[in-house]
Amino acid sequence: MSADLLTVSPSPHIHTDLTVPQIMRGVIIAMIPALLFSVYNFGLGAVYVTLLAILFCVVIEYAIARYLLKRPASIYDGSAIITGMLLAFNVPTNLPWHIILIGSAVAIGIGKMSFGGLGNNPFNPALVGRVFLLLSFPVEMTSWPKAGATWSLDAVTSATPLGILKDGLRAGDTVPELMNQMPSYTDFFFGLQGGSLGEMSAFAILLGLIYMLYRKIITWHIPVSMLATILLMTGIFWLIDPTRFANPVFHLLTGGIMLGAVFMATDYVTSPFTHRGMIIFGVGIGVLTVVIRLFGSYPEGVSFAILIMNAFVPLINSYAKQPRYGSKSQRHKAYQEKLEKEVKATP
Repeated sequence: MSADLLTVSPSPHIHTDLTVPQIMRGVIIAMIPALLFSVYNFGLGAVYVTLLAILFCVVIEYAIARYLLKRPASIYDGSAIITGMLLAFNVPTNLPWHIILIGSAVAIGIGKMSFGGLGNNPFNPALVGRVFLLLSFPVEMTSWPKAGATWSLDAVTSATPLGILKDGLRAGDTVPELMNQMPSYTDFFFGLQGGSLGEMSAFAILLGLIYMLYRKIITWHIPVSMLATILLMTGIFWLIDPTRFANPVFHLLTGGIMLGAVFMATDYVTSPFTHRGMIIFGVGIGVLTVVIRLFGSYPEGVSFAILIMNAFVPLINSYAKQPRYGSKSQRHKAYQEKLEKEVKATP
């Protein structure tokens, strides 16, 4: 037997040609359509917030790696750029620079580097920064610029569709009455509405999804299971009482559901590594998102849902892990148990 036919090596035994920097560049390219649309929709504010968030994240990660952890800078893999872009995508375009700096410091310092850097963080760093800002600066984080490009950093603010719905229902209005105040579904799909920088256009985000699926950077399991769960649950509540609950299309096209499903929940480090685990993870995010949206205090729930499910990833991985090569499958075990019962029952 030739020595080349049998090679014994430690795991992992399956390798990919894609390197970490190549994957990060692919994700950045996938985010460009949403970024370009946000510039079209919000003008100079989108450029300002995005550049600042990227700059702060890169500098903070470099400083922590170089001067606190005393190891080579880890900024060249592109993950700090993605964290900055995702943080920017989750905030309004009129956010002051010092709040962006605080959010970047929390995202990189607490969400990422305190656990050891890329590959070790249990929670999505950008969402850690976003939720911290939402709890610390609720007024600034919910002051949404009105859609319409402006080349000034001053912006006219307006309520988001989810905010209109939540406030209106609290005031005793019905969903059909509130829908008359909303943009059309075409505007929802293309993103002509107020809200966070990168969550506006479902069309632009879907272009990014198609690109990442084509490049095999992600698989369909998390986005599809998450969106299908939200579609099913909101559809059931809508059928039960359409005067109190909005229809599922409204929920899919508003807020950060599309952004979360495509770019946040699919983070390699903070999501399960088996397809079955990914589906469980996506379903869990979908259920929590709907519960928070329909019955919680916040009009949006995606960020909280993803962070909560991030905490369950080790448990999901343990439950949904692939059987070891050579181990007996569950079906085989069930077959053996059945045979043993038949033998015992035979007189």
